Amino acid sequence: MSKYIIPIFILSVILISLLKRVPIYDCFTVGIKEACKLVFNIFPYIAAIFICMELLTISGLSDIIASWMAPVFNIVGIPSELSKLLMLRPLSGNGSIALLSEIYLMNGVDSYIGRCASVIVGCSETIFYISALYFSTTSIKKLRYAIPVAIISMIIGAIIACVICRFL
Repeated sequence: MSKYIIPIFILSVILISLLKRVPIYDCFTVGIKEACKLVFNIFPYIAAIFICMELLTISGLSDIIASWMAPVFNIVGIPSELSKLLMLRPLSGNGSIALLSEIYLMNGVDSYIGRCASVIVGCSETIFYISALYFSTTSIKKLRYAIPVAIISMIIGAIIACVICRFL
């Protein structure tokens, strides 16, 4: 049934547009024009995030920072094996998924660490990518507290997730 949802939605939009006598093709081309402007406006921000993320990973700095943060995370109840995941998750969605599969291979899917990693990946977001995307399309240029609050919220969520996974 799910494979029919998008075609039904597209046909419904076309049908409603015809009934309301909206110029479908003109609206479609205007939308494409606006989308192209949006892509060109946000591309430098997205490229900067990807370049910084690759530099952190290739240089090994992310591994060093993760090893420094591991004892702190261990104190608050997050397994030290997840410190690199918590470091990588705000930067890269695909990188964190790859790291999640590595955690599964090393610890098992049903292990405490595997369950914690699953919940952390499932309930957190790529903060820097989303911030670059959303704030580049608005007139807001001073992020002020948005990124620190998002990172603190992610860490608190990870702590709570690990506590809950311990009892499940």
